[in-house]
Amino acid sequence: MKNGSGAFLVDTNILVCVHDPRDRFKQERAASVLNVLIRSRQAALSVQCLSEFFNATTRRLPEPLTPAEALSQLEKFVASCYVLDLTPAVVIEGCSGVVRHGLSIWDALIWAVAKLNQVPLVLTEDAPHGRFLEGVHFMNPFVHDFDLRILGLSS
Repeated sequence: MKNGSGAFLVDTNILVCVHDPRDRFKQERAASVLNVLIRSRQAALSVQCLSEFFNATTRRLPEPLTPAEALSQLEKFVASCYVLDLTPAVVIEGCSGVVRHGLSIWDALIWAVAKLNQVPLVLTEDAPHGRFLEGVHFMNPFVHDFDLRILGLSS
């Protein structure tokens, strides 16, 4: 998806929070954010996030999803979100992001897929809120100063 629009790349941790009842605020916020982005056709996911979601929701939650439930959710994501591929160019850019910016390889791949597909906004709790790297803003939808209005939600 090449765009200069206000699309949002949604990181795995936001997707998983929808299914994690341990923090009701995060669960409700993640569900609201994801629903708005899907309805407005602004949700983008990396294939990396899809595989990480399956693993996390079937293994790491206190009440894990069954593999069939996780698969069903993945199919819904694929049908309703832009899904961005991991390509050799993304891997090379991600590795250079590790070198230049000190990112973990997994966070660097998320950054690289956003950068190379011109998706300017990444929703994650794994990067400092407001961090800006080479055309990509990182925003944590769980911090108190996250402005829901950027998604079309009232605050």
